[in-house]
Amino acid sequence: MTSPQQPQPQPEPHATEAPGTGPTPPAGAPQPPAQPPAEQPEPRPLAAHAPQQQPAEQSPAQPQPSAQPPAREAGTMMLQAQQPPAAAPGKEAGTMMLQAQPAPQAPQSAPQAPQGAPKDAGTMTLQAQQPPAGPPPQQAPYQQPHQPAPHQQAHQQAAPQQAQQPPHQQQIPAAWQAAGPSGAGPAYVSPIPVRRTTLGHALASEWTKIRSVRSTMWTLGVLVLLNVGIGLLTALALADPDRVVEPKLGFAWFGLLLGTLCVIPLGVLVISSEYGTGMIRTTFTACPSRARVLTAKAIVLFGLTFVVTTVSNALVAVAHAGMLTGPAPTGDEWLRATVGAGLFVAVLSLLSLAAGTLLRHSAGAISAMTGLVLLPMLMAVFMITSESLRPFATKLIEYSVPNNLASLYGQPFMPDGPTGWQPLLLLAGVTAVVLGGAYAALQKRDV
Repeated sequence: MTSPQQPQPQPEPHATEAPGTGPTPPAGAPQPPAQPPAEQPEPRPLAAHAPQQQPAEQSPAQPQPSAQPPAREAGTMMLQAQQPPAAAPGKEAGTMMLQAQPAPQAPQSAPQAPQGAPKDAGTMTLQAQQPPAGPPPQQAPYQQPHQPAPHQQAHQQAAPQQAQQPPHQQQIPAAWQAAGPSGAGPAYVSPIPVRRTTLGHALASEWTKIRSVRSTMWTLGVLVLLNVGIGLLTALALADPDRVVEPKLGFAWFGLLLGTLCVIPLGVLVISSEYGTGMIRTTFTACPSRARVLTAKAIVLFGLTFVVTTVSNALVAVAHAGMLTGPAPTGDEWLRATVGAGLFVAVLSLLSLAAGTLLRHSAGAISAMTGLVLLPMLMAVFMITSESLRPFATKLIEYSVPNNLASLYGQPFMPDGPTGWQPLLLLAGVTAVVLGGAYAALQKRDV
């Protein structure tokens, strides 16, 4: 392949005659017929040249050299596979190396090539070297190092020495390296600000959980609907100028009694839903203090239930005080019908939370709490007809949840049962015992 940068050399006349032409005849002598010029081989790009054809006739006095390689055109590129010598250093298999080979110097006694023949000057060959038969090479093939630009060299010289270290060494602070196993060095201080978790963090987490699930909206929504709706219907039914109702707020608990059946599932699902989905493992991993987790759940559940129940109770109490005829309620009656009833329902939700912690099953805990609220009253209705079971049935009615709730409003089923604030204190004592067992079980049992 002829290089486009190098012009083709023009053949120059030689002083010596070409071999096989003979002496030049004198002037005036008849000229012999001109022999056709020798056919020149066309150079083949990137391929090994075939040996050139010799002239048809040669002089016997001038033998053709056999060891001399054929002449080639100047600037010709030739692709040639060469076998490396046995003593050459080993290189990687398949390494391609481009090298320039100078043209061989012909001896002075050798005849010169005829005019117009190409010359082998600066021939470039591309050769593939095979790996040696000995052990595998240990040295990688030579590669010319990349020379960065001048502005890149200046930037690399100005860069700090720490930038040249591996990433994992850059992230290790000096305090960590100084602190050895013996503890003689300073303690490691994390660059990330670390704060100790407190009960406030657990409260924020539980508040996010309880307000972001649908069960909270549905249970509390139905509680408000039943409490306010049934309370207004009761006030409309008793609103008669000729009827005197005393105490005036004594019939506002009908709707709240049905609303407690909605608070029970909410208290159970606060913790049992995490056991059902396996989220409790993540909760205890984020907060290893299980007592703190249960305390945060209890505080959030109690506060939310108390606020919602107290507000709805206040609406019903105002409606009864304005629509019914009778003596005005006292301050204690107002307090027990609003705040006392709200505390009663909130404590009942904590009892449901304790049952869910002990049973760790939503359906089982809800069934157990529903039976605790309704079953004593139902059993007493069937047993009160029997003379032998009547005392036991009476006690079941006096200490049942519906009777305690009615006692807060001044309308107990039995005259000998708890009155005033006693139903609330009784329920709080039972809840404290069951909740303490829930704390103990949570600490000992696995998740």
